[in-house]
Amino acid sequence: MPRPARPNSSPPQRPRKPRGDHRTRQPAHEYVLEVLPGLEAVAEGELGAVPLARDIRGLRFWYPGDPERLTRLRSVVAAYRVRAWDVPRPRGLLGHQQLGELTAFLAEVVRFGGHRSFRLAAAGRESSVMARLADELQAALNLPHDPEEGELLIRLRPQEDGPGWEVLARLTPRPLSARAWRVCNRGGGLNATIAYALHKLAGQRDEDRIFNPMSGSGTLLVERALLGPYDAMVGVDLDPAAVACARANLQAARREVEVAQVDALHTGLPARSFDLIVSDLPWGDAIGTHGGNAELYPAFLSEMHRLLSRQGRLVVLTHELRLFERLLREQDRWHARELFQVYSGGHHPKAYLLGKR
Repeated sequence: MPRPARPNSSPPQRPRKPRGDHRTRQPAHEYVLEVLPGLEAVAEGELGAVPLARDIRGLRFWYPGDPERLTRLRSVVAAYRVRAWDVPRPRGLLGHQQLGELTAFLAEVVRFGGHRSFRLAAAGRESSVMARLADELQAALNLPHDPEEGELLIRLRPQEDGPGWEVLARLTPRPLSARAWRVCNRGGGLNATIAYALHKLAGQRDEDRIFNPMSGSGTLLVERALLGPYDAMVGVDLDPAAVACARANLQAARREVEVAQVDALHTGLPARSFDLIVSDLPWGDAIGTHGGNAELYPAFLSEMHRLLSRQGRLVVLTHELRLFERLLREQDRWHARELFQVYSGGHHPKAYLLGKR
């Protein structure tokens, strides 16, 4: 007679639940991004690629865990952690409970960012209420109050969708737009967030041969080199000091890009050498003159047309809007569209994307 099968003595195994990202189990905080006016769409696109960012409303969102990921955003000027208090005016933040909560909120930002001083930014910051609040925070945070250069920038403003006031604390001692690689700066230098936006909207292609005429301090070169692969990239400038400056910044960014002291309009390079040409043309302000630009711009468009491949892209940033747009209307060699207009340093330059007809 066959022996009956022995029952399995071990209990049945329960199916394992998939392990989620540990960051989703951490408390979420609200953040807001500061961007140059005109670059909001670029910043929103970059924010949309941040894993776990949720409840995104323009440039406001919730994010759990370590905010270090937010400090790697390259289209934004600064990132702030936000908290709101249900008080009718800033004086309410001096209450015992509210002041304790505010101090704890700011202390957490300081632990992350390592700020060594603070400053308040609010309407009426010279008032007695703001002076008292600064004194209380100086004692509670053990940080000096530096009204002009304080590293922990604290903004107070009425709540956007409620009756109270909200406090924004900048995550980093310096703006994110102040790149660590910028060891050399020059008058009229391009804001790095604009350079990033130009490259993203021009299209990032691994096979591109890239040219940056009149490269200045090398901002456009560094920002593209940090984005990822490309076939070749070269920058030129007629000013030897600018060439040295660009090389220093590229070295600080640990990127090898050729920068030569060459006239961009007389490079001696063969036709159709590049697939992407990106240039921050002189605006006649810190660099160049309006009269000189009237001669430079037509010559520039002619030479770039020669150097650009048949399906190539030319990206131009300029504040000489009347001159540049007049030149576009009077020619039939280029088709063009506007990428954005940005406010920066008291100017409103426009970016254009051009291609050969």
